[in-house]
Amino acid sequence: MHTTEWRRRFAEEAREERPDLATLCLLVGAEADPALGQAGLDAAEIELDRLAGMLPYGLRGPRSWATALAGLLGDRCGFHGTPGDYQRLESSLLHEVLRRHRGLPILLSVVWIEVARRAGAPVYGVALPGHFVVGFGDPGERILADPFAGGRTLTGPDAELLVAGATGERLSPSMLTPADPLQIVQRILNNIRAWASVRPERSDVALWAVELSLLLPAHPARLRYERAQLLVQRGDFLNGAAEMDAYAEVVAPVEPTVAESVRHRARAARARLN
Repeated sequence: MHTTEWRRRFAEEAREERPDLATLCLLVGAEADPALGQAGLDAAEIELDRLAGMLPYGLRGPRSWATALAGLLGDRCGFHGTPGDYQRLESSLLHEVLRRHRGLPILLSVVWIEVARRAGAPVYGVALPGHFVVGFGDPGERILADPFAGGRTLTGPDAELLVAGATGERLSPSMLTPADPLQIVQRILNNIRAWASVRPERSDVALWAVELSLLLPAHPARLRYERAQLLVQRGDFLNGAAEMDAYAEVVAPVEPTVAESVRHRARAARARLN
């Protein structure tokens, strides 16, 4: 299937009343891996269904769900992460995480969320600063688990240490708010952009990650400027300059100095054609 079709499906799913997290993550994978194809997407969905079917019946209560998921995905199937996984693009792609049983905290959490959701669990993602985890149950009885650590249950002090280690701040109730699918996908794309930003030879990855982010219903306006810079970096000076001019028009009413600086860079990009 052509990239244009994958992106059309991604944009349509992102605008559904209830976007499907697995579908969006797998379409990110299709962008990264042209060989994946519809058969690869279907195989990943089947694997999520298979894993959900391996959970015991009759589970009740957040702790029972968290324990069962840890037993299946963490202990039995070996889903976990290591520091080295942060260096691999595959760690941000759902189909690869399902294949390798390794990945970043947020992608391992997506596996947990999708497997648990299919089995009827009260599960959701929790976007702690610097480390994504999953939650089960309402706030009064909430259980947090860390899929990166194989499903280790987090106590209140454990969560506070994770936040303090990432930001130096104290854990606040707002940090425990369930993350919706679009927030999760945006964070995944942010991770991919960060991975590519320190690898100039992979500007292709940075570009498609930005372009998918721009297809989400809500996104920072500055992503347009980031896309423009990447186009120029990749030698597409005319389109990059045009995108810079468009961004300058957006920010001019509130940041005229920034707008003029961006216009200057657009002129410099066009000059590189001479």
